[in-house]
Amino acid sequence: MATADPPLDADATPAAPPAAPPQPLPPPNARVSTQGGRYRRWHLDSRPEADEEGWLLTYLDVITLILVMMVVMLAFAGPPGSGSSAEGAQAASGQADAGTAPSPAAQASIVPPVPLPVPVAEPVNAAATEDPLAQLQQRVGNDIQVLRSDGLVRFRMSSELMFGSGDASLSAQGRAALDRLVPELAAEPGVRLIIEGHTDSVPIQSERFPSNWELSSGRAGAVARHLIERGVAPQRLQASGFADTRPLAARDNPVDRGLNRRVELVMEMPAPAMGR
Repeated sequence: MATADPPLDADATPAAPPAAPPQPLPPPNARVSTQGGRYRRWHLDSRPEADEEGWLLTYLDVITLILVMMVVMLAFAGPPGSGSSAEGAQAASGQADAGTAPSPAAQASIVPPVPLPVPVAEPVNAAATEDPLAQLQQRVGNDIQVLRSDGLVRFRMSSELMFGSGDASLSAQGRAALDRLVPELAAEPGVRLIIEGHTDSVPIQSERFPSNWELSSGRAGAVARHLIERGVAPQRLQASGFADTRPLAARDNPVDRGLNRRVELVMEMPAPAMGR
């Protein structure tokens, strides 16, 4: 017959379960895996990635070789217009057949010599070489204007070249211009020369030049005196002053007034006689 359990005492406490055996600790130098468990989030994969750009080195080597080949081919071809390397080889073989050996300098160089530039002759202006007036203009210079009208030859010179403002003394440039005219005048000793002085319309009033008439006459006389000093016969010369009575352009602006201020030397002879 089963026996009944004895009644529990109200003050009695239940017995505690048996304690679990202690887990052994890892050795101090043991490696703990970080790929699993609570260390997984701190794990970094240290395996090297595969090199996927290794083909680039091979590609660069091929490009370098192609460039080297191009440089060598250009060296054999030579400069433009000098002929191909095949023509050079044919020329060399022709020299060998003729019994003449190329020079050591030609053997050492693979580039054909560049020919020297051929000087190009400047075109000759046929009209200038045939026209006596154009030839005369070239001899006297561009600062003296040579004109032909009514069987006369005029040498027109600006007053700014010949004189200072309000003055009748020849400048250094004016004397040099007249010196270029002296050989042309001496070539025709029997021709009469008329020297004309012209001013603009601006009035002048000074102690030496009371008006433009005295100024224009004084400038014409200064030119005549210089030509006489250079050997021109005084019997050939006539100096006249015209003030502002024979203008070439308008009178109301500075540009035109500068054209009106001038000295002209007129040769009373046919223009074709001046060519020589």
